[in-house]
Amino acid sequence: MQLKKLLPFVAAAAFVPAMGFAQDAAPTGEAAEHTKYILTTVLFLVGGFLVFWMAAGFAMLEAGLVRSKNVTMQLTKNIALFSIAAIMYWLVGFGIMYPAEWLVEGWLGPFFAVTALEPVGVAPADTALDYASAGSDFFFQLMFCATTASIVSGTLAERIKLWPFLIFVVVLTGFIYPIEASWQWGGGWLSEAGFSDFAGSTLVHAAGGFAALAGAIVLGPRLGKYKDGKVMAFPGSNLALATLGTFILWLGWFGFNGGSQLAMGTVGDVADVSRIFSNTNMAAAAGAVFALILTQILYKKVDLTMVLNGALAGLVSITAEPLAPSLFEALIIGGIGGVIVVFTVPLLDKLKIDDVVGAIPVHLIAGFWGTFIVAWTNDGASFGTQILGFVAIGIFVFVTSIIVWFILKAIMGIRVSEEDEVLGLDKAELGMEAYPEFLN
Repeated sequence: MQLKKLLPFVAAAAFVPAMGFAQDAAPTGEAAEHTKYILTTVLFLVGGFLVFWMAAGFAMLEAGLVRSKNVTMQLTKNIALFSIAAIMYWLVGFGIMYPAEWLVEGWLGPFFAVTALEPVGVAPADTALDYASAGSDFFFQLMFCATTASIVSGTLAERIKLWPFLIFVVVLTGFIYPIEASWQWGGGWLSEAGFSDFAGSTLVHAAGGFAALAGAIVLGPRLGKYKDGKVMAFPGSNLALATLGTFILWLGWFGFNGGSQLAMGTVGDVADVSRIFSNTNMAAAAGAVFALILTQILYKKVDLTMVLNGALAGLVSITAEPLAPSLFEALIIGGIGGVIVVFTVPLLDKLKIDDVVGAIPVHLIAGFWGTFIVAWTNDGASFGTQILGFVAIGIFVFVTSIIVWFILKAIMGIRVSEEDEVLGLDKAELGMEAYPEFLN
C-alpha cells in the first residue's frame, strides 16, 4: 500500500532530470535556423488558410445583403473569382509581385514568371527562400490577391453579367494587383520611399475598393435605386447569413494581419503576433460599437448592416499598422473606421454610386484612414508619404480598372438587360435559384 502511494513521487523525480536535459538541449546553429524556418512556414500556412476562410465570409456576407433573386449569382461569382485568382497568381501574378529581376526597376516585374515550388523533400538549407518554404509563402500571398477580387464582387452585385466580371478578375488578379503590390511588398519604389502598409489597408483593401468604384461608375446603379430624388432601399435577403459572413471575416482577419508578421522563429515574433491579434480584435469591436451607437443617435434605431460594416471598417482601418498601436489606440483607429461607414454610405447614395454591400466605404475610405493614421503610432512613417502611397496606388488601380471596364463594355457589354435585372440574375444568367420553394 505504501509503495503505491510513493509511485507518483518516484515518477515525478524521474521526470525532473528529463526536463533539465530537454532545456539543456535547446537548438543552436543550423538546428535553430531550421526551427525558425519550420515555425515561420507554419505561420504562413495557418495564416493562409484563415485568410482563405475569408472567401466564405465574403460569399455569406454578399449572399445575405443581395435580394433573394440574385443569391446564386453571388455565390457563383465568389467561388469562381477565388479559383481564377489561384490560377492567375501562379501563372503571372506572384512573379510580377516578387520579381527576381525587374523589367522596369522598382515599378514592373516580369510577366509569366510561372511560380515553382521546392522539389519534394528538399532541405531548408537548399531553398532560395531562407525564412520559410516557397510553397507557404506563395499560398499565403495568393489569399491576399483573391481577397482584392472579392471586394469588387459585392459592389457590382445584382446587375453585372457573369463572364465580363470574371474576365475583369483575370486582369485584376494577374496584373493590376500584383503590379501595385510589388511597389511596396516586392521592394519597389514605394518601399524605397518609406511608405508603410503592414498587411494591406491600401495594397489590398483600398485597391479592391478603387476597382469596385471604377466598375460601379461604368456599370451604373440598379434599376429603381434612385427615383425622383429619393434613395430606394433594397433590403437584403438574409441578415443571418450577412452576420455569419461578418464573423467569418473577423476570424479570417487574424490570419490576414497576424500572418503578415512574416516570422515566428523567436519569442519576440510570437509576442508580436499575439499583439497583432489583440489590436485587430479591438479595432473590429470598436468599429461595431461606434457604428451601433451612431446609428441609434442618427436614425433613432440601430441599423444591423451598418454595425456589420462598422466591424469590417474597423478591421480594414487597423490592417495598415496592427502591431505598433496600444489597445487604446487600436480602439480609436477602429472606432473611427466605424464612424466613416455610417457617414459615407449615404454620401455615395447622394452621388448616385450604387454599392450594394457597402464595400467602397469599408475598404476604400476606411482603407485610406487606416493608411494615413499609421504615422500616428509608427515613428518610421510620415503622413505625407502615407498619402503619396495611397494616391499613387489609387490612381493606378482606378485608371487601369476603368479602362478595362470600358473595353469590356464596348466588346461584350457588362450589364444585363432591364428584363433580366427585374427577373433576377439567378434565373436570367444561371437558370438556378437559391431559394426555389420560397420564390415560386
